[in-house]
Amino acid sequence: MSLSTLKKSNSLEKLLGAVQSENAPQDKKSYQDDRLWKPVMDKTGNGYAVIRFLPAVEGEDMPWAKVWNHAFQGPTGQWYIENSLTTIGQNDPVSEMNSAYWNSGVESDKEIARRQKRKLQYFANIYVVSDPANPQNEGKVMLYKFGKKIFDKCMEAMQPAFQDETPVNPFDFWEGANFKLKLRTVDGYWNYDKSEFEAPAALFDDDDKLEEIWKTQYPLSEFTGESNFKSYDELKKRMDMVLSGTTTVGRATEVMEDAPWIEPKVDTKPAPAPTVDTDDEGDTMSYFEKLANE
Repeated sequence: MSLSTLKKSNSLEKLLGAVQSENAPQDKKSYQDDRLWKPVMDKTGNGYAVIRFLPAVEGEDMPWAKVWNHAFQGPTGQWYIENSLTTIGQNDPVSEMNSAYWNSGVESDKEIARRQKRKLQYFANIYVVSDPANPQNEGKVMLYKFGKKIFDKCMEAMQPAFQDETPVNPFDFWEGANFKLKLRTVDGYWNYDKSEFEAPAALFDDDDKLEEIWKTQYPLSEFTGESNFKSYDELKKRMDMVLSGTTTVGRATEVMEDAPWIEPKVDTKPAPAPTVDTDDEGDTMSYFEKLANE
């Protein structure tokens, strides 16, 4: 750049405009995965959709992936929302600390461990059969994140409790069954108890159509790949910051005595009930993530 160009571009208005732009409130970035499907509650407090769980993608053995994670707010007011290394068979600082608290035999320590316990999420490919709230999703292959409540219903279909019931593989193209997801509000929380599988039937009679769907499914291995998890030291640093506002070095169980738990202040004012199903950890995690970003 020449001196004459610098002379023309070196304006006070330009500098002030840049500063104002940098200091302007920034919209919080959304890290929502557009591939993820989620049921929607209507104004009456109910939700309805029909989905079909899909088989494992080519090269993978299981039609679902499961991920353990932690989501809790520390006395610092900060949130800890991280995938747990126990998912991939490694030591995790929060799990180590929780074990130490639980094994102390002190009830107040056990309560801390309960507040910080692991939560389990599942991921699966689904075909959206009917989605009245968002009809643009119908006919699409999407990812579905769900918790133990929905997974238990899949297991009940595969391993029925009564002899007069025939086992059904919900993840089968030909002998599986559509899942009628019925969502309602019970005591202010999302509830899936009314959800049920339809009678077994092929998703489509056309194998070419089924192959087309199969080829557009998403690999689930990404959710349990090591790149989806922070290192032990990174998690430990974040945990220390959330719990005490400082960081310490070493294994979690070795530094517990040097970093005692500070009991958080409890707001006794009534708060509106969150619309999250306490039985479905997929929605619980989404709710915690939303709180942390507010």
